[in-house]
Amino acid sequence: MAAVGGLPAQTARGARELLARRLAAQWVEPARPASTCSGIVDVVQHLLALQAQDFAQSCWALGARTPGSTVADVDAAYDSGAIVRSWPLRGTLHVTTPDDLRLMLALTATKTVRGMGARHRQLELDADTFARARDIARVELAGGAAASREEFLAQLAAGGVDVAGQRGMHLIWWLAHDGLVCWGPRRGTQQALVLLDEWAPPARELDLEHDGARARALGELLLRYAVGRGAVTVDDFCWWSKLTKGEASAGLAAARDRLVELEIDGQRVFAPLDSAAPPPPPAGQHALPGFDEYLLGYRNRSPALPERFAERIVPGGNGIFLPLLVSRGSIVGTWSRRVGARSVSLTMTPFTSLSAAVARGLGRDLRRYAAFLGLPASITIAEPEPQAEPTPGPTPEQRPVPEPAP
Repeated sequence: MAAVGGLPAQTARGARELLARRLAAQWVEPARPASTCSGIVDVVQHLLALQAQDFAQSCWALGARTPGSTVADVDAAYDSGAIVRSWPLRGTLHVTTPDDLRLMLALTATKTVRGMGARHRQLELDADTFARARDIARVELAGGAAASREEFLAQLAAGGVDVAGQRGMHLIWWLAHDGLVCWGPRRGTQQALVLLDEWAPPARELDLEHDGARARALGELLLRYAVGRGAVTVDDFCWWSKLTKGEASAGLAAARDRLVELEIDGQRVFAPLDSAAPPPPPAGQHALPGFDEYLLGYRNRSPALPERFAERIVPGGNGIFLPLLVSRGSIVGTWSRRVGARSVSLTMTPFTSLSAAVARGLGRDLRRYAAFLGLPASITIAEPEPQAEPTPGPTPEQRPVPEPAP
């Protein structure tokens, strides 16, 4: 039996099953017909939260899962307040729905903000500064107002708050974790800040103080993570949410009757009840964005990405994840884009030589990306780079927390 994704031969079958479950749960493969496909908002609700440090790439993360959609559809979802972008998990930007943002912040924000305490003390950001920034935001963004990052930082400065260096972005980050602001409508190539509750009023009451309410909320979070990610482990969920093992256990107990426990290659995994049977093995080719949940939605990424190629996805371990070329579930290279006013130039850089059939399949998906942008495409294939010995790098837990992204 041949190895899959660089795994030992004896785990190839398990790797195929995990990859098939991940692709199917994330609505990547099998592709849904456009006539029956849910829209952009349904994709966001299904996946709960999609990593979104790079705004443009996060738009394609939605488009890749919504056949026939365009970037205008994503803009419309943001402009209507149906989806927003904020920092609900791990202090990292994600696209989510307003009520799901509130749920995740209620469960994660206190711990996340506490973990940034030392950095905030270095920046001399104290309770009085945060309170002043909150007051300014409430006044300047009231009545449906929206402000770009630069406009809002100018408003803070005019109100006597020092925003020099990283102080400004950390203040926005803190206000978002406080549940006051989020990124909403598009402004040029980025988004504008709005007041979360005014822009998208809550559709349900969220109260975690009553008996059992927090455990039920943890159960909802874990269940929906499993629904949008396929077969997952408790370690996957803890890495993704940065909740504790104890909190994960409480959530698992609350959601147990809606999950099925499976064993894949001796590993205990959980999946939604309606997905006990595995989907067909992956067969297609996909051009996914950088930071995509197909890779970053799990602690263990080895089924999809061979360790010897990991540095090709994150060159130099700098935290920037490049767009992914995926064939039959395995990541086989990266791609880049140069977007012009009238066309987009796309370049595939495979890890190793591609067969003609795989190259054609990847080219078709890249043309789907170009159609998403509404532009004609030119596509080239770069020569595979010589394989270098991997450089040992820090584990995800050892990597420093990056500064908040705009």
